[in-house]
Amino acid sequence: MKLILYRVYQVLVALPLLAVLTVLAAIVTIVGCFFGMSRVFGYWPAKIWAMLFCWLSLVRVTVNGRENIDKDTSYVFVANHQGAYDIFSIYGFLNHNFRWMMKVGLRKIPFVGRACAAAGHIFVDNSSPAAVRRTMEKAERTLRGGMSVVVFPEGSRTLTGHMGAFHKGAYQLSMEFGLPVVPVSIDGAYDILRRGDSFPHWGRIRLTIHKPIPAPVDEADRGRVIEASRAAVASALPERFR
Repeated sequence: MKLILYRVYQVLVALPLLAVLTVLAAIVTIVGCFFGMSRVFGYWPAKIWAMLFCWLSLVRVTVNGRENIDKDTSYVFVANHQGAYDIFSIYGFLNHNFRWMMKVGLRKIPFVGRACAAAGHIFVDNSSPAAVRRTMEKAERTLRGGMSVVVFPEGSRTLTGHMGAFHKGAYQLSMEFGLPVVPVSIDGAYDILRRGDSFPHWGRIRLTIHKPIPAPVDEADRGRVIEASRAAVASALPERFR
């Protein structure tokens, strides 16, 4: 009965409200960034939108480890990718201004794609060497301004809940710009909305922000940082997801 009532609430209340909030957040972001205030409007409208998305979905987010990061320091955040609610939980509750590295296909989403482009998020295009070069140039311009970046180094959402291999792209950015790597563990998002599901479940997501790892100094050291950050992320997950 609870599940039926929850589905009715989702369809009649939550989804219409979230659709309106998504459009409003996108418009505010686009307009604010158009007037040159991307540092503020590229973050705060989406942060508030993400918090409301979780609350209206009856998803509660708790965060441990905020004391490990400094709001005035730029980082490369790397997190495991359990499901779609990873985005809402990090955007809404990390409490640190950042830009995403995201798949270029997301640019096609109505309103959202335009807002992401206006905010300065980094679209990853691996279609050709020239496209990869443009992606790295965009990342360089973004990070040069003292901005942090969030990356899911697995590349896509897990199908089973288990973490996949961490790819090197985020760590290449860390090495090139000398930015510390901050591992972030996301636990609970898989049970709320798994890849392929249409409707979320209520529940709780736990974010754990780990201590920064110094940027790798060369390619050999990069492998060590990848393994260290993956181990840190796994340390705050249940055994079944490690």
